Amino acid sequence: MAQTKKINLALQGGGAHGAFTWGVLDRLLQEDDLEICAISGTSAGALNGAALKSGMTTGGREGARENLEWLWMQVAGVSDLRLGDWMAPFGLQFLSKQIEYSMPYAVTDAVSRVMSPYAQGPFYKNPLQDIVERFDYDRVCNAHAPLFYVGATRVRNGKIRIFEGDEIGPDALMASACLPTVFQAVQIFDKTTDRVEAFWDGGFTGNPALFPFFVPELPDDVVIININPLERDEIPTSPQEIQNRINEISFNSSLLRELRAIDFVQRLIDEGMVDSDRMSRVRIHMIADDKLMAQLSAATKIVPNPHVIGQLKLAGHAAAEEFLRNDVDNIGKRSSVNLREMFA
Repeated sequence: MAQTKKINLALQGGGAHGAFTWGVLDRLLQEDDLEICAISGTSAGALNGAALKSGMTTGGREGARENLEWLWMQVAGVSDLRLGDWMAPFGLQFLSKQIEYSMPYAVTDAVSRVMSPYAQGPFYKNPLQDIVERFDYDRVCNAHAPLFYVGATRVRNGKIRIFEGDEIGPDALMASACLPTVFQAVQIFDKTTDRVEAFWDGGFTGNPALFPFFVPELPDDVVIININPLERDEIPTSPQEIQNRINEISFNSSLLRELRAIDFVQRLIDEGMVDSDRMSRVRIHMIADDKLMAQLSAATKIVPNPHVIGQLKLAGHAAAEEFLRNDVDNIGKRSSVNLREMFA
């Protein structure tokens, strides 16, 4: 019998590109010797985390897989992703460009740069509301494993706010996914400041936040599911490409800061300057497909296309399979990611 490997999951945000994370989770949930102890999610990562936890609470691993599929059928607006397969011959990069340069998207993007979402007045409604209100929060918020953390950005002071336990509800999930040029800020009473606070997307301050994992009761292995490319070889030249890369850099910066801090602490431990009994040696693992994600743009994050979502799920499945084949045995022993090389 294989020894149980305990992990924490860090789920990045990235709109409809979160379907890649769906594929990764769907494959990891099929491994009985992998135990998910905690989840930290931002934006689409928070939605994935809520779906996984609420499904697992009542239906175990299969319940989590079914709930994740339900979530992404809602996002895609279809009951079967095969309905988008007629687009398959065009390829993901072609579809991404078609959406990015389409008139409806161009108009919507232009309007978002000159018109506030508050201009909609009484007609405004957050498009995620109908989805997030259907989660069972008695299950999402319970104290059973996996523990669940949702990150959002407090608008007033620009600090990260981690929601957990019974603090998590529809508003917390919408806050975590609130792009300020598209959605009105989500207002929630914040018990840490004792006032009503406005919140924006958590990706600005933690995409996702790793520090909730740094407690004695949780394992030292963190598996990051990354959906925003860390590197792009080609220099962006068109307005759309430039804006897209700005988006990616902005939403990766908080994660890179935390990883750099982890690397710094590990260096201190290695050099004997910090007692390893006082500081945890966090082991970092990452599941990603930068090559695929580099073919896509911000347009396919905002416009959920059934074929793109289906292909991202398959890509996530394949990336998880590669992780299970090459890196899973590192869990409990060493990091799969060379942080020093990453920051060299």
